[in-house]
Amino acid sequence: MVTLSLSKGQRLLKTFSIPYFVSFLILQMNYLTQHLLNPEEIRLLKLDLNKEKSSWEDGKKTAGAQAAKVKNNLQLNKESDASKKYSKLITQKILSDPLIKSFALPRKIHGTMFTKSKNGMKYGRHVDNAYMSSGRADLSFTIFLNCKDDYEGGELSIENLNSEKQFKLDLGEIIIYPSTYIHKVQEVLNGERLVFIGWIESYVKSIEEREYLFDLDAGARSLLAKYGRSEELDLIFKSYSNILRVMGN
Repeated sequence: MVTLSLSKGQRLLKTFSIPYFVSFLILQMNYLTQHLLNPEEIRLLKLDLNKEKSSWEDGKKTAGAQAAKVKNNLQLNKESDASKKYSKLITQKILSDPLIKSFALPRKIHGTMFTKSKNGMKYGRHVDNAYMSSGRADLSFTIFLNCKDDYEGGELSIENLNSEKQFKLDLGEIIIYPSTYIHKVQEVLNGERLVFIGWIESYVKSIEEREYLFDLDAGARSLLAKYGRSEELDLIFKSYSNILRVMGN
């Protein structure tokens, strides 16, 4: 099931009969949440992460000049065995997820890393760099790797012009949002926050254009599931592909 909540003057609610769920708030905030990793995958991942106790480094090491002033967390050395192994596996899972592909139109996933925040650690208000050595940042993502009840605080807070929303997702869930948004990680008051983060370079730079394409794709897939293939749907899918060619870069 896909539920799109659209805030465009009137609050319209659309429900499409396709087997996915997406939280998608336009204008106030544009984001997607999706369950990505199962408990067994995370259990195995953590077993290997626990072997890398000496590979955790100060998070300021990879922060830009401004972000480094407000960043206080730890990150796993990208050259460690666990980082290389699981970064590749998780990237493949992201790229193979149909809903994420429709929402983000990913050309490349880059800059991935494991980070953790212990008691008293946080990451203050910042915006991600537009261009990194690994690629352009159109979308940012966070995958939560421990149960939200296992730690206190540590919410991901995302700001837009007219709103601010806090996220503390369940084990294995991913949130994807535009890298243009100012965001922060609230202070961890108790326990430990463990996440996997990274950036997506999309085939379509514009947030609005990705929204239009996502709506068109979701609507067409819903009609396909409900009524089956038709000449009219062939025209819609043709238009989607050709619009993507025009908007893509």
